Amino acid sequence: MADSSILTLGTAQSLLVDSSVYDSRIAETTKDHVFLGMGCEDGEDMLPKVETRVVLVGEAGRNRELAKALQAIRVMEVPVVKIRKGEAGAEEKMMIKSIVNMDINTPFIMTDSVQEFGDGENTEFETVFVLTQFDSPEYNYLYKHEHRIVGPPVVLHCAAKDEPLQFSCRPLYSTTMLNLSLCFTGFRNKEEMKNLVNLVHHMGGTIRKDFSTKVTHLVAYSTHGEKYRLAVCMGTPILTPSWILKAWERRDDVNFHAGDEEFRTEFKVPPFQDCVLSFLGFSEEEKANMEERTLKHGGTYLEVGNERCTHMVVEENLVKELPFSPSKNLFVVKQEWFWGSIQMDARAGESMYLYEKNDSPAMKKAVSLLSLTTPNSNRKRRRLKDTLAQLTKETEISPFPPRKRPSAEHSLSIGSLLDISNTPETCKALAESSKPSKSSTPVLSKQSARWQVSKELYQTESNYVDILSTILQLFKHPLEKEGQVGGPILAQEEIKTIFGSIPDIYEVHTRIKNDLEELLTDWSENRSVGNIILKYSKELVKAYPPFVNFFEMSKETIVRCEKQKPRFHAFLKINQAKPECGRQTLVELLIRPVQRLPSVALLLNDIKKHTSDDNPDKITLEKAIESLKEVMTHINEDKRKTEGQKQIFDVVYEVDGCPANLLSSHRSLVYRVETIALGDQPCDRGENVTLFLFNDCLEIARKRHKVINTFKSPLGQTRPPPPLKHIALMPLSQIRRVLDLQDTEECVNAFALVVRPPTEQENLLFSFQLAGEETVKSAWLRTLCRHVANTICRADAEDLIQCTDPDSLQVSTKDMDSTLSKASRAIKKTSKKVTRAFSFTKTPKRVIQRAFMANSPSDEKSQRLSCENRVGSSTTLAMPRAASTFSLNDSTKSSAVVQRSNSLDHPPIRFNIPDRMRTPCTPPKNPVPKIASELSQDP
Repeated sequence: MADSSILTLGTAQSLLVDSSVYDSRIAETTKDHVFLGMGCEDGEDMLPKVETRVVLVGEAGRNRELAKALQAIRVMEVPVVKIRKGEAGAEEKMMIKSIVNMDINTPFIMTDSVQEFGDGENTEFETVFVLTQFDSPEYNYLYKHEHRIVGPPVVLHCAAKDEPLQFSCRPLYSTTMLNLSLCFTGFRNKEEMKNLVNLVHHMGGTIRKDFSTKVTHLVAYSTHGEKYRLAVCMGTPILTPSWILKAWERRDDVNFHAGDEEFRTEFKVPPFQDCVLSFLGFSEEEKANMEERTLKHGGTYLEVGNERCTHMVVEENLVKELPFSPSKNLFVVKQEWFWGSIQMDARAGESMYLYEKNDSPAMKKAVSLLSLTTPNSNRKRRRLKDTLAQLTKETEISPFPPRKRPSAEHSLSIGSLLDISNTPETCKALAESSKPSKSSTPVLSKQSARWQVSKELYQTESNYVDILSTILQLFKHPLEKEGQVGGPILAQEEIKTIFGSIPDIYEVHTRIKNDLEELLTDWSENRSVGNIILKYSKELVKAYPPFVNFFEMSKETIVRCEKQKPRFHAFLKINQAKPECGRQTLVELLIRPVQRLPSVALLLNDIKKHTSDDNPDKITLEKAIESLKEVMTHINEDKRKTEGQKQIFDVVYEVDGCPANLLSSHRSLVYRVETIALGDQPCDRGENVTLFLFNDCLEIARKRHKVINTFKSPLGQTRPPPPLKHIALMPLSQIRRVLDLQDTEECVNAFALVVRPPTEQENLLFSFQLAGEETVKSAWLRTLCRHVANTICRADAEDLIQCTDPDSLQVSTKDMDSTLSKASRAIKKTSKKVTRAFSFTKTPKRVIQRAFMANSPSDEKSQRLSCENRVGSSTTLAMPRAASTFSLNDSTKSSAVVQRSNSLDHPPIRFNIPDRMRTPCTPPKNPVPKIASELSQDP
């Protein structure tokens, strides 16, 4: 650095740089100009004689703070150019531009007239003018004559930082945008853009015409254009013009810089600026939410089909066809584009999210299979069986690895099997060619119930591991990833609170799944399932309590962050729409670990129930179940809800014969539906059936035909009699498919369940019709499928629903409410009562009481009752005589009188037969066989 502002000219020719052709803040090297930093030892020989001075103009000279700051600045930056001759014989000369620091001997000069200093071409002085107003006549004069102009903030900044008075080829008011390089896009008003460019230069920033890696900020008027796309990809901040105007308002603040993230955040270009959106296929609630967020993020919305719309956001999972042919200027995008734009805080590229019509070949095949009918009854049954198998095919998960394909000379395709004629030779050849190799997994012709439940344990475990993997891969890892577009979505503390020990749970269950797969691959009845759970019991105890105990805090953190952070809300929406999540929220996925261990315990109980007493695994299973109770205790204590338990007790009191194991601390009532049975299972057609949906099972109960008395508790309190009769308590894991039966002339408001109990080798069909209008079928079926998917640890709950033609399943609701149909059902019920009354090997007391209540005077006009048709066949009634017997006295009488032939003196017991059940018949020649019973005591 030179020690004095007076320098002598050396041997080389030098001159001061014309400020109009040099900008020290853009150091570019060209073929004609090479920029070098000059050392102080070179300056003595090469620089001309220059005197430096600072001039305070007008109000600046009366600013004491400014004068004090100038006294602290002793050095200013001065541009110079050195011209060197080329090598010998070369005519071209090299011009070297540089900046040197020169001392300021005179602190400052004050003036009100700038004209006395002449123009800026005087090489004897390097003058810096300090002005407070950049729109005054003095400024215009100095700028026209190319003088160096700075504002008071520049002087204050250099004094505070102890830096030389900065050089700039343009007037520099402040350092508000120092070291910022801006690029503009989307501007149509040139005057507006010119004004903004001048302001940027006045604040020390630079402008680049083309976007490159050197650009620090993009100033955009819209979200269209190539520059905008590049800025989004490179993570460059994209700001509105208001950012420059607001920075200019704060230009006098020496401590303020426009590049501060906290300041520029409020000026980000919203992702939907200049976008007009419409929404297709969403529910009213979701559509309202998306419209609200559209306005919040700078866009507007109109109804579908409006010509002003720039984008149409489609719910791709529900919309199969567009209502109109879109124009070329309309982007038809999936909802992931909408939420992705909010998450990135920038408009995403439409090309990656264009809507395409989604046709499922598998679904077409299933529909075509269901539409096939045949008049032959046997073929109908076979077709029904094949249909049920097809409907449950996608829900079955094979626990075995794929078999090795047989050699090419013995392999047969499906098509070739269909073409083979049914001859002994071809059947023999087929049997020989289809024999499995020793290395392949043997398939049992009739699988045991123990194998079926073990297989179900593996299937649910595999699905559970997949869901844990989805939580980690789609949610946790992306949130932890560094370098996210727009910055981190959540803080590390929030991520840790939300996910807790999920990685530990995933690790231990992955190993359990692998062990179960190995066990089923080499299955035998003596293989131990309980040992696998015991092997990892300590790890389960270690992994689960930390997550379960803080699950409520995790859920609250998700809800809070989703409300406060729009990017996190969009992040959740994007992942929720992915197939891996099955349209489930993060909270719904995270509750799976809370539900998993009770499900495992139930399955182990089922395996134990189907395990013989001499099997050593029975004791091991008991130990495994006990080992799970330690973890389940924490879950049960944390998740016990008094109201939920009360609802379950109400169901127990309402259903006669309800199993005691329905009472469980982890179980809760979800839905109650009144239906009418349409098939022969699980009860007779026409029965009024109530379905109680719990979170892991389905209680099926029918309406009782006749209530006899009330229920008295041990305390003497009278409780109304239970109006329902228990039929079955079915785990939701046994439901393979939920069928939404299409409404036709012969079938209205009906649905069906494809069920596969572990003790059955084939699928069963339970069909029902919803009773009443208060239950919406679609909502009920979606809720049912959601809890079935939760029980079997599947994310794709909607795939369990299949819209089906009822004719293909031979289901009809026709004549369900007719008088003839009701009479037929009544006859059938009464006939069953009579038959059961005479088929008891041990008669309960309530049957005797029912017989006394049925006693009434005889009707002489009644016709004779056919004993063979109304009482039962002789094979049913044929039993050894005993001391206490029944006998039919006279079948021609109006009532069937049962006389007890023991020594006790009791009146005869009469069963009143309704007139509609009486059929004329001839009395049997042989007396009716006596029925042995236990009536030695009084009823």
